[in-house]
Amino acid sequence: MPLLQFDTTLDLSADEKRAFTDAVTEFYTDEMATTAGHVACVVREHEASNLALGRAVDGPLLFLNADVREGRPFERKRAFALATMDYAHAEFGVPEPNLKVVFSEHEGQDMMGVDRVGGDWAAAE
Repeated sequence: MPLLQFDTTLDLSADEKRAFTDAVTEFYTDEMATTAGHVACVVREHEASNLALGRAVDGPLLFLNADVREGRPFERKRAFALATMDYAHAEFGVPEPNLKVVFSEHEGQDMMGVDRVGGDWAAAE
């Protein structure tokens, strides 16, 4: 039941946002070995003065805070992060130094919807 929250200085159209969240959801399901039905994405756009990154170069910024269930190996998280950053770089021209991903891990029971409460992650999921 991940919550993938993007903060960016990009100015995206509704179609670009939908294509982005669809792509990110696909990356998540592929790399994190899960299904798409519970992947939640948020895209928040900001004025350039609202975001900063010490290593940034000229160009838009894009940060991902990925709240995920604990238990996945580093390699899965890294593959997802790289796929997401590669997409933002290729599709929107976000310079690589201006991309950042932070994972926050939560116990399965801390992630819930109306119809379910998450459990522990296992490789078969």
